[in-house]
Amino acid sequence: MLSIQHLSYAHPNEEPLFMDLNLTLRDHEKIALVGNNGSGKSTLLTVLAGKAAPLSGQINFDTLPYYIPQHFGQYDQLSIAEALQVDVKLNALYAILDGNLSDENYRMLDDDWTIEERCNKALQHWQLAGLDMNRKMGTLSGGQKTRIFLSGIAINEPALVLLDEPSNHLDLAGRDLLYRFIQSTDSSLIVVSHDRKLLNLLDTVWELGKDGIIVYGGNYDFFKEQKEIEKNAFALALQASEKALRKAKEKERKVLEQQQRSDNRGKGKQEKAGVARIMMNTLRNKAENSTSKVKDVHADKIGGLSQQVKALRSTVPDADAMKMDFAQSNLHNGKVLFEGKDINFRYNEHWLWEKPLMVHITSGQRLAVKGPNGSGKTTLLEIITGKKDPQAGTFYRADFNAVYIDQDYSLINNRLTVYEQAQKFSDGDLAEHEIKTRLNRFLFTKAYWDNYCSQLSGGEKMRLTLCCLTLSSRPPELVILDEPTNNLDIQNIEILANAVNEYKGTLIVVSHDETFLQQVNMQHSVMNIEY
Repeated sequence: MLSIQHLSYAHPNEEPLFMDLNLTLRDHEKIALVGNNGSGKSTLLTVLAGKAAPLSGQINFDTLPYYIPQHFGQYDQLSIAEALQVDVKLNALYAILDGNLSDENYRMLDDDWTIEERCNKALQHWQLAGLDMNRKMGTLSGGQKTRIFLSGIAINEPALVLLDEPSNHLDLAGRDLLYRFIQSTDSSLIVVSHDRKLLNLLDTVWELGKDGIIVYGGNYDFFKEQKEIEKNAFALALQASEKALRKAKEKERKVLEQQQRSDNRGKGKQEKAGVARIMMNTLRNKAENSTSKVKDVHADKIGGLSQQVKALRSTVPDADAMKMDFAQSNLHNGKVLFEGKDINFRYNEHWLWEKPLMVHITSGQRLAVKGPNGSGKTTLLEIITGKKDPQAGTFYRADFNAVYIDQDYSLINNRLTVYEQAQKFSDGDLAEHEIKTRLNRFLFTKAYWDNYCSQLSGGEKMRLTLCCLTLSSRPPELVILDEPTNNLDIQNIEILANAVNEYKGTLIVVSHDETFLQQVNMQHSVMNIEY
């Protein structure tokens, strides 16, 4: 089905991302591709899909894969038919049915007489019945775009499917359809996802890391069990190394103290015996050389143990160090930030909400906003923050500083370096060393400071966004997280959850991720939007 030999990839600046990967995928095998943000999971899928060129190595297919990307903005100017690459066949079919029986139309159709039927059936299955295939992708919601590409699996009938975060943007009904597809399909799958329910439906886990790909023969729960065993073994190794380092330092101290006492006794005896000054200097030099050799022996051992401990500690991100410690807001708890009565918004002469909304947001409130794809969650957020005004009903909006963190982390300027991005948010009030200290706290060490933000993974952009918000002298009085877990691996979701739980200000979260809402204690404070 698929074999990879010595596959390597490097960033445009020639910094390697992954090197010398070797693996094989069998027919009907369903793989979960996991790894920390920045390890190269999405890039590997784009290379396998032929969307990016590897640095070296070979990829051998029995059949070309069908690829569903994580982001769809590049398709916004295309029609649905063009995005699914069925426009040529559909146009040929319609021309033939209209009586144009040219050889060219028959060649373009390639005897695929069921193409229109498959399109209609697939769109209906993914709850997109009646959607015009000539409609522009840019007019669709994120969830609708995901469903379009998922419907393309049934239309194109591939033997191998590559899916990059396929549950992103999907509401609960869409996710249920996705889970059923994963379970029932005969296609081989390679799936990148943070959705733990989805990951547990897959047969095998491939973990991509600095040492290549490690294969775990089981679902995600099995993988986590194995990682827990490795984590415990790692903790024991770290504990043993720290203990050995302490013992080595203690031994060095005792040996040096003993050597010092011995040297002092020898010096006293020599002085009593009336040893000549020149001989005293010679003996003193010998004693100093002896002490220096003892120090060198122990320094080598301590240095080696210190490096070992440092290396072990560096592999564990200090998630608890990342605090959303914003400057104190001047708003008192309970101040009304937004109030809307019977509000509604109209698109193309159609009201967005069948039942107008009643919305009440006060300072200090924490609210989860949920609703099906296309229900107008993003429009509501734009109304709350002042980007749009309701077209029906009455509303009040206070003057407040809102920070909108979307799933693409648009607050980050890809043309800036990591340090320049942080400096931009510091308002000029913080010294350089203070900014770099804060970057370190959010796991951006010196090695990151001169890297461009365009090179950062989704999880790294999330951490940099949180870091930047803590650097601003004007605190956000409302933080909005729009599908914040979409581009994050599970480790970074936990980091985000820890940071959100530290934040004490007003918070609105839009998310279909039930596990994340539980992590941030918002599953009981929910506004459901229907349409």
